[in-house]
Amino acid sequence: MILIADSGSTKTHWACLAKDGMHELLTEGLNPRLTDDETFAATLASVMEQMPLQGRVEALHFYGAGCGTLEAKARVAQLMREALGNEVGAVQVEGDLLGACRATCGYDHGWVGILGTGSNLCFYDGQSITRQRVSTGFILGDEGSGNHIGRRLLKDYLEEYMPRYISIMFHDTYPMTTDQFIDRLYSQPNPNRFLASLATFAAEHQREPYVAAVLEDCFGSFFDQLESFGGPQGRPLHLVGGITQSFAYPLSQAAEHRGITLGKTMGDPMAGLVVYHKAAG
Repeated sequence: MILIADSGSTKTHWACLAKDGMHELLTEGLNPRLTDDETFAATLASVMEQMPLQGRVEALHFYGAGCGTLEAKARVAQLMREALGNEVGAVQVEGDLLGACRATCGYDHGWVGILGTGSNLCFYDGQSITRQRVSTGFILGDEGSGNHIGRRLLKDYLEEYMPRYISIMFHDTYPMTTDQFIDRLYSQPNPNRFLASLATFAAEHQREPYVAAVLEDCFGSFFDQLESFGGPQGRPLHLVGGITQSFAYPLSQAAEHRGITLGKTMGDPMAGLVVYHKAAG
């Protein structure tokens, strides 16, 4: 039996590959940069209760946002072992970007990006990531991500840059005062998730000229990062993440405007990860 997890900052998708088929479960996101040990433990306990784990888990593969450093990998692996005890064999923790690479490219090489709550970019040689853009997080970076789109919308709303009719719709959707928005951003936990949640407004109104212009600018910034990073040089760019799925048309338009060809695109990489790990045995 194999257990696979793909974890972003907002949600974690679990898949158990057992003799009787595949079982799946969604829990909250587990990013070691943002999630404390107690929340990790409670979520893992919930997985143990809800997932029909029958017998020993021979291998656990956890791909997570915030798991790019050796320290983060070691911490998450230890939490997994403590939760599963003697019921788990090998535990492998990797960053979500490697998971995106394995899901889209398998054992082939290519340029791969994530557009979800946050964003990232890399080149994958078929086995490992050989070039990766430095991730500066939701305050300084994450171009093209959900929190980038939400950040742009909220800034325009608070500074009264939005067209009046869009501003009214935004307020109807999020009836909060300026002080409440500021408190939510600077005094409450997980501000990146909050900003990303505002991207739902853009998804629902993406045909509005103002929103379309915001999306073109945000996605354009993402593709500008790619080009300044040295890619894709005629190769297709594979993308995973919820933003990839929710904004397929404006994303493809922004790519086309810059002469970038999109390859495989998937909102959730789990199907690709299942194929990869079945092939790996």
